[in-house]
Amino acid sequence: MKQILNRLINQESISTEEAKLLLVNISEGAYNQSQIASFLTVYMMRSITIEELQGFRDALLELCISVNLSEFNAIDLCGTGGDGKDTFNISTLSSFITAGAGVKVAKHGNYGVSSASGSSNVMEELGVNFTNNIDTLKQSIDQAGICVMHAPLFHPAMKNVAPIRRELGVKTFFNMLGPMVNPAFPKNQMVGVFNLELQRIYGYLYQNTDRNYSIVHALDGYDEISLTGKTKIITNNSETMLSPSDLGIEQIEQSEIFGGSTVNEAAKIFKKIITGKGTEAQNNVVCANAGLAIATVNKISHQEGFQLAKQSLESGKAKASLQKLIDLSK
Repeated sequence: MKQILNRLINQESISTEEAKLLLVNISEGAYNQSQIASFLTVYMMRSITIEELQGFRDALLELCISVNLSEFNAIDLCGTGGDGKDTFNISTLSSFITAGAGVKVAKHGNYGVSSASGSSNVMEELGVNFTNNIDTLKQSIDQAGICVMHAPLFHPAMKNVAPIRRELGVKTFFNMLGPMVNPAFPKNQMVGVFNLELQRIYGYLYQNTDRNYSIVHALDGYDEISLTGKTKIITNNSETMLSPSDLGIEQIEQSEIFGGSTVNEAAKIFKKIITGKGTEAQNNVVCANAGLAIATVNKISHQEGFQLAKQSLESGKAKASLQKLIDLSK
C-alpha cells in the first residue's frame, strides 16, 4: 500500500488490475485504517481515471452477493450522492413512482455519508426492513413492483471501509461506485452523477456493457434532474440537454427541493409527497426523474414517461407500492 500511496500522491495513476487488487486486499483486511483513510483522501484531491474506476467496480462486483432478478427486466434509479445539495430523497421517491407505473425497480441504496439522509436511512425510518434473502426480494419486486437492496448486506467486502467513510463524512470514490455495483446487475439503469467529468467516465464505461442507461447531471451541480436549470442526459444513443420547458413545466428554485437536516424530517417530506400532498415543485421533480426511468425501460419519450409518472403519483399507485413493500418486509 505504501508504494501505491506514494504513486497516487505523486499524481500517478494505477492500472485497472492494480485498482481491482487493491480493493480485494482491503476486503481481506490487508491494510490498516490509516492506510485506507489516506487512500480515500487521495481521491478527494485528484480526479479518478476510467481505468481506476473500472478496476474498483470490477472488484466490488466480483466480491458482492449477487441476486438474479433478470426475469423482471428491472431498472435501478440511483444517484452518486456527494453533490452537497441536501435535497430530499428524489431518486428513492422516483423509484416508487416508477414502480407504481408498472416498471419493475431493483433499488440499490445505502445510508447517507455526505448527506443528512441517504436512501436506506429514509426507507428504515418509514418501516422497511432490509434483507438479502432472494425469495423475499423476488416476492417484493413481483408484488410491490420494487425491492430495496441495502448495500452493506450485499457488499460484505466493504465492512473495513464503512466506519472510515462514516468518520470522514465527505464524499469519496465509493460515492462514484455506488450506482455501478448493484448486486442484481439490472439491465436498465438511470444514474445521477455529481459532475460532468464523472458523467463522461460513466458514459464511457456503460457503453461497453449490455445495459440500457440514462446518465444525468444538472448543470448547476445536482446528481439528478433538479428542474433548477438545464440537465445533461447521456443515453445509449444520444446526448441531450433537458430544460423544464421541454416537459411543459416551470423552472424551480433550489430552496423548493431542500430535504431537511435530519432523517426524521426527510421521512416526513417523503410521506407528504408520496401521499399526493407535495408541492408542485416537489411533484414535478420526482415525476421528471421517474419519467426518464420509465422512458428508459419502455423506450418512449421523456414527455410520455413524465405523464405516466404523474398518473402513478396522483392515482396513489406509488403510495400503494411503498405500503406493499413495507408490509412484505415485516
